Amino acid sequence: MRERRLHRARARFAAALGATALVGTAAVAAGPAQAAPRVPAKAPAAAAAECSAAYSIQETLDGGTTWRMCWHYESKAGLVLDNVSYQPKGEARPIKVLTSGKIGQIHVPYDDGKNEYDDLTGQGFAQGLQQLSPAECPGGTIKTVRVPDAWDPDHPDVKGLCATTRARGHAYRMNDGEKLYQAQGKDLLVYTVNQVGWYEYITEWRFAGDGTMSMQVGATGTLSPMDYDAGDGRGWPIGKGAKDYATSHAHNVFWRLNFGLDGSPKNKVEQYDSKTTATAGRIPTTKTTRTPVGKELAGDAAGARWWRVVSTAGKNKDGHPRSYEIVPGHTTKYQGRSYTKHDVYFTQYNKCEQFASNNLPNCGAGAGKSVDKWVNGQTLTHPVVWVNIGFHHIARDEDQEPMPVHWQGFQLAPRDVTAMSPLTPPALTRHNGHTED
Repeated sequence: MRERRLHRARARFAAALGATALVGTAAVAAGPAQAAPRVPAKAPAAAAAECSAAYSIQETLDGGTTWRMCWHYESKAGLVLDNVSYQPKGEARPIKVLTSGKIGQIHVPYDDGKNEYDDLTGQGFAQGLQQLSPAECPGGTIKTVRVPDAWDPDHPDVKGLCATTRARGHAYRMNDGEKLYQAQGKDLLVYTVNQVGWYEYITEWRFAGDGTMSMQVGATGTLSPMDYDAGDGRGWPIGKGAKDYATSHAHNVFWRLNFGLDGSPKNKVEQYDSKTTATAGRIPTTKTTRTPVGKELAGDAAGARWWRVVSTAGKNKDGHPRSYEIVPGHTTKYQGRSYTKHDVYFTQYNKCEQFASNNLPNCGAGAGKSVDKWVNGQTLTHPVVWVNIGFHHIARDEDQEPMPVHWQGFQLAPRDVTAMSPLTPPALTRHNGHTED
């Protein structure tokens, strides 16, 4: 069955190869002339030394926030964002957030126990980069990506990276009784589409004017017509009657985030837990405690638990250390493998540790091939964050065809990165801290 899935992936690629060949090989920096975001003719001084203009993305959003980053494309992970910085209005220079960010694995086990895949390191995820049409990147720029180890070595260049802006709805709203303050926000959106077998994964990175980053993967494409064989009762009937049963399976997506807040890798990690105590006849009280995470940790999310990564190199104008809070989205935790049993991992940086499962590099005797094996008591002086978000896909009639996108992901929310919201209207900038008329 594993060979059959590989064959299907290659077959779909071959079917599209003719169309790709007609496009020809564009230069790596090429792309259609569209509106925005655009690569500036001269990169800003803060980013000039980090990457060439062809591999940089910069966008100034409504409210004056500027996001800057570099990008490159790897033979297994696909798109990698480097040196991601955030410069809100009123800050003299960019604030570095991430040294690098990428997908760390897409683990796909089937419910019947017959098949299990690591889509990044075992199924040609990066080589399945799809060409994007201008309609998929409205108002933006489609960059040409040279795909390492391309299945068609004569045509390695794919117009497959979109950088554009997309409306997010309300950025804020406040009616103070005299005036309505409201703004409709836009995000910088950077994304690729990668095909694995019959699935197509949309990998989105969104950057908002208030400093929030949203990472999500959307699965679409089509159900495999060769998987209507779940005769063991684990599948779901698709089509007329109860003849064809689509095999249920999980998509366990890992992200690997190498923080570098304020330009330093020496970040701290903190865990916060809130406990509510009810006393008869009284209003319940809640107490929140902070626990420094000094050593590597495999963490489990709870209703009143959260983590943040804290800068040791910079503070905001109020004198508070800058940090980013990890905000997990909805997840279905897969219990079948040790590395999928936890929601977040904090590991000490090791260049060899690149993929959450089926890690390809040889990291030495006893190092293990998955992220859970790397949590072995090391002191965290340069933490790397791994976020695991799972989705249990029980197919439905509506998944035919094309399959509606199902999303899974999380956010990084700024916590004390700026003294006030960078989107605060000028008339309200005096409202910092306790104020009275």
